[in-house]
Amino acid sequence: MPEKPTPESAPASTRSPGPTAESGVAAESGAATESGAATESGPAAESGPGPEAKPAPRVLDPRSLRGLAHPLRIQLLRALRQHGPATASRLAERLGESSGATSYHLRQLATHGFVEDAPERGKGRERWWKAAEGGTAFDEALVTNPDPEVQGAVEVFLHEIANIHTQELNTYLGTRHQFPDTWSGASDISDFTLHLTAERQRELNERIHQLIDEYSGPADQDAEDTQRVRMHLHAFPQHGSN
Repeated sequence: MPEKPTPESAPASTRSPGPTAESGVAAESGAATESGAATESGPAAESGPGPEAKPAPRVLDPRSLRGLAHPLRIQLLRALRQHGPATASRLAERLGESSGATSYHLRQLATHGFVEDAPERGKGRERWWKAAEGGTAFDEALVTNPDPEVQGAVEVFLHEIANIHTQELNTYLGTRHQFPDTWSGASDISDFTLHLTAERQRELNERIHQLIDEYSGPADQDAEDTQRVRMHLHAFPQHGSN
């Protein structure tokens, strides 16, 4: 008998107008989002330059994960992916940090290849930075790596992704009335309970990612009411009775 989704909350699907603000990270089971983070079992869905050019995602290894797994570094990469090239001082103002802190962490991100110079924007003495092209994929092997430092980086990375997803949703809920009326009912906040094996969950994740890919092309790019839309996928096992 096929598994039937069970609405977890009342109602199972709550709709409200408008897309969320763009983020940049991802979660544990499949694809990454736009701030340079990804998930445990699949490639990143994010690409820097746009829907027509999707460079292969960079698969994180223990060294590069440790280089990225810091809350401010993930926020910096997210900001560069969302808003484009910026200086350390501009990023500091946007994120409420000191320019000394953003400058240091940008250099660390550059050491690991996540950001690079944007010389075409550089005027004067201040250095401009941009996100490196391509997304980031979270190698499943990192989760079982026995190195305590790697495990610590995994925890920081995944929890920061979850925090950013929460921030994005809250931002949308606080600004949803700013979007055109045509977006009323187009957004979706849903949750379901399924009873699946790990293999079936992987299959479902892959099918969802494939469907999203079908909608990621430029077909609607020039339409009058096109908005940037954020989608989060969270799928995880849960203790408790069936």
